[in-house]
Amino acid sequence: MSRSHQFTNEEVRKAAHNIRKRVLRLTIDTGGCYLGQACSSAEVLTTLYMRVMRLGESLGNPEAAPFPGVPGPANMNYPKGNLYNGLIAEDHDRFFLSPAHYAGVLYCVLIESGRICEDSINYFNKDGWNMEMIGAEHSPGFENTAGSLGQTISIAAGTAHARKLKGESGRVVVFLSDGELQEGQVWEAFQAASFYKLDNLIIYIDVNGHQVEGLTKDVMNIEPLAKRFEAFGAVAVEVDGHDIDALTAAANISHINKPLVVLCQTSCAKGMSILEKRMPFLHFVRFDGDDLIEAEAFYSRM
Repeated sequence: MSRSHQFTNEEVRKAAHNIRKRVLRLTIDTGGCYLGQACSSAEVLTTLYMRVMRLGESLGNPEAAPFPGVPGPANMNYPKGNLYNGLIAEDHDRFFLSPAHYAGVLYCVLIESGRICEDSINYFNKDGWNMEMIGAEHSPGFENTAGSLGQTISIAAGTAHARKLKGESGRVVVFLSDGELQEGQVWEAFQAASFYKLDNLIIYIDVNGHQVEGLTKDVMNIEPLAKRFEAFGAVAVEVDGHDIDALTAAANISHINKPLVVLCQTSCAKGMSILEKRMPFLHFVRFDGDDLIEAEAFYSRM
């Protein structure tokens, strides 16, 4: 089994830096990408893959794979994204990425953790390939098609319930974005997770305070999050989402008979000072004109 303690803090920190750099390159080369999400989630996702989760060795194609079309009776041979997280076994964790537009970040995490080859990113958002900008069940690292917003937590909670009934020791780990917490389905799922005492369910949330229309607090305020989750029967803890030690330690907080929620306070411009002038509109980033020249120069210095 691939164990997270194989990676040091310095290796995780370097991987997070490389993820930001790779997604900046994608943003420049493809005409736009979810760069702000890479800045906010790089440490969270690398820590999950390299320090927290118990996963088997990747069983996925080490290279990008052609996408033969949506699953159906005549097409059951489509590539399965969860293979990159290893064999589904009773003592392995299962990982669910809820905000599908973080796909580019996840692919880069897979590269940094040795689960897919570096050249695969060249097929990002290319027609006919599985490296989609908005990931689905055939995209590397994905268990399921994640949209609409908030859908994945219900699937993950159902999986955690089934695993608990079967007596499996493996956990279900979910990555959410804070904008999804405006969706009613998320809170219904937590209500069920609390009722069924799903203490094998761990949710890390990227609390970056931004969404497509601007600041989350201005669009539809979701605070106070910790108190809300506690009211729904979860154990909630707030951490610096760029602190690798804090992110690692959070997974070990006692939460007997309750799901665990880790609220990761992050910045959409972390490590990317050229984005600060664009705040609060960092949902999808494009560079052109002088901004493109500045982005290229910034990339060369990274």
